[in-house]
Amino acid sequence: MGSFPARKISCGASKFVMTRFAPVQMSGAKFSLIVAAVLGGMLCQTVIAGDWPQILGPNRSGIAADDEKLAGDWPSGGPPLVWERPVGAGYAGVAVVGDRLFLFHREGNNDVLEAIQASTGKSIWKQSSPTTFYPSVGGGDGPLCVPVVTGSTVVTFSSQGLLCARDAASGRLKWKRDTHKEYGALEGYFGAGSTPLVAGDVVIVNVGGRKENSGIVGFDLKTGETRWMQTNEQASYSAPILGQLDAGGEGKAEDMRPAAIIVTRLQCVALEPESGALYWKFPFGQRGPTVNGAVPLLLKDRLFLTASYGIGAVDMQAGVAGCTQVWESDDVLSSQYTTPIEHEGFLYGLHGRDDVPPADLRCIDPRDRSVRWTESDFGYCTLLKANGKLLLVKTNGEIILAEANPERFRALARMRAFSSGIIRALPALSNGGLYVRNEKTLKRFDVSPQ
Repeated sequence: MGSFPARKISCGASKFVMTRFAPVQMSGAKFSLIVAAVLGGMLCQTVIAGDWPQILGPNRSGIAADDEKLAGDWPSGGPPLVWERPVGAGYAGVAVVGDRLFLFHREGNNDVLEAIQASTGKSIWKQSSPTTFYPSVGGGDGPLCVPVVTGSTVVTFSSQGLLCARDAASGRLKWKRDTHKEYGALEGYFGAGSTPLVAGDVVIVNVGGRKENSGIVGFDLKTGETRWMQTNEQASYSAPILGQLDAGGEGKAEDMRPAAIIVTRLQCVALEPESGALYWKFPFGQRGPTVNGAVPLLLKDRLFLTASYGIGAVDMQAGVAGCTQVWESDDVLSSQYTTPIEHEGFLYGLHGRDDVPPADLRCIDPRDRSVRWTESDFGYCTLLKANGKLLLVKTNGEIILAEANPERFRALARMRAFSSGIIRALPALSNGGLYVRNEKTLKRFDVSPQ
């Protein structure tokens, strides 16, 4: 990749300072055609009705496809249990495409990618890679990253940084890269945990390499070859997202540009996904025993980030040219790792930490940073949304169906999915099936209207 001249720009009245790089120049007509083609290729491969092909669903927002429907109530015993089956170690949730789900877990000294029939829970194929991983903090020694399914390929990223692409039909290995060994990355507190992002034909990974410009690396989806390297950022536990930023400042369709937005260990970075060209970056996070774990939310021209450990939340107005801080606060919605859910302009999420209670469930209005309501000491959970309702999957094994209501919290139904153990893997919602797992068991519940 060619070099880009750097310059410093101020983010309005905020404390943030960004480094912005000038984009490549070309004619407007030619650039518009390229952008349309790139965006079409990127977006159509992930937004598939009814599927849950990656972390937090079709758009990495925790929001299901438009045609996904949830029942308005559950029987007294909870929604029907379709099947359950034992699983190996790990906190990676499943990805679901059609009647096939992909589970990434550890069995003995192997990380295993397993294809499973979604309707029955029966195994279709298994492929494994040896592992010697043991975390420096905590006891989980299995994978953390949700598989990413794109077309005929499944991409996995292990706790030791092994990046693999396999054929979705057979499990055949297409290519693999030992990113930690190649780029000198550290495993971190719990191992590698930033789920890769597939943007068009590029696999974008927050590798966190210590070699020059190997913080974020783009790999060719077909061959696994390195396409570009960018920044010296360390790795986080937040997954990158793909969105569009305005290059013109007026929100016109022809001015929108594709952007990969990555929350690293200490920065938020925006890149042009095909070339890796840096749009901008600004500080987010702090040194010490802290974690950036929640996925960034891009809501039109507003970018919302949240973390705990005294870091707090920040709301930025974002475009290709840079971003300006609208507000920041550690008192509104500071989440250890749960990604908030947007509904009609409001955000629903967790304020607090899993490991140091209490954690409060909140609804906030990011437009004026007001807290609309709080359920104190609710307990830690992951949130999903479908047809205007929320599914709250708590770490203690309880699942709650609730309204997405900015006026009050109202639970519609409750169930106990597990009587023991902890749910830390992200749940998945596809074609009426809610998939949840703890340390030993994966279950599918039917949460569709009966």
